[in-house]
Amino acid sequence: MKVKKSLGQNFLIDHKVVERIIKAGEISPEDNVLEIGPGKGFLTKELVNQARQILVVEKDEQLADFCQNEFQGDNFKVIKGDVLDLDWHKILKQHNFLQYKLIANIPYYITGKILRLFLETSLQPQILVLMVQKEVAERICEKPGKLGILSLSVQYFGKPEIVEIVTREKFEPIPKVDSAVLKIEINNENRLDLKKEKAFFRLIKIGFANPRKTLVNNLSAGLQKEKPEVKKILDKVGLEENVRAQVLKIEDWKKLMRYF
Repeated sequence: MKVKKSLGQNFLIDHKVVERIIKAGEISPEDNVLEIGPGKGFLTKELVNQARQILVVEKDEQLADFCQNEFQGDNFKVIKGDVLDLDWHKILKQHNFLQYKLIANIPYYITGKILRLFLETSLQPQILVLMVQKEVAERICEKPGKLGILSLSVQYFGKPEIVEIVTREKFEPIPKVDSAVLKIEINNENRLDLKKEKAFFRLIKIGFANPRKTLVNNLSAGLQKEKPEVKKILDKVGLEENVRAQVLKIEDWKKLMRYF
C-alpha cells in the first residue's frame, strides 16, 4: 500500500515501542479502546489481543478496508472517516464506550485539534496515549516558568508525562523529526463548570497574546482595563506586577478569573 504524504502517514515498525504503548495505556481485558489512525494494524494487532472492545477510525479508505479484513471478530469495529469531522459523542454512546482509553499514532499536524476534541468532550477517555512530535510532547509537559497555552490546556484536564522518546528510524517511511509516546491521565477533580471553563481559557489566551509583554500589559489591552486596576488584582492574588504569563500555574489563572 502506497503511503499518502498528504495524510501525514508514518507507520510504527518497532515491536518494543508497541509493548510500551500497551503498558502505558494500562490495557486490560476489561477495557474499551479507541484507536485513531491504525494504519497497517501494527499496534492494532496487540490491542485486539488484549482489550475487550476495539474501535478504530481510519481516514484512508484502503487502510480501513485492510484493517476490517485483517482483524475480523466481535470485539473489533472500523469507522471510516476523518476523526475531526465525526460526531464522537454519538459514536461513543452507540458503541457503549462510556469508559474507554484512547490510543493514537496521529498525523502530527492535527495533534492540538485531537487533544482539544477528546479533552473537552463530556465523554473523555480515562487515559490517552499518543505518539506525537518530540518537541510537542516536551512543550505539553513543561513546568511553571515555561508554561504555554498548550501545556496549560492539557495540564488543566490531567497529568501528562513522556513515556519514552521514539527515534525517527522506528517509523516507515522515516519522518524528519523524532517522536515521543505521551501519556495523559485524566483528572477532573478541580475542573470548572462549562461557563467558567470558557472564561478560564479565554483569560489564558489573552494573557499569552504577546509573550514578550508582561501579564499586566496583555490583560490591560485584551480586557480593556486600566493598568493600575490590573496591577491591584495581581497583588490581590499574590502576583508581582511585572510577572509574565508563562510563570503562572493553573491555580493562579483560576484565582485571576474571579476578578475578570
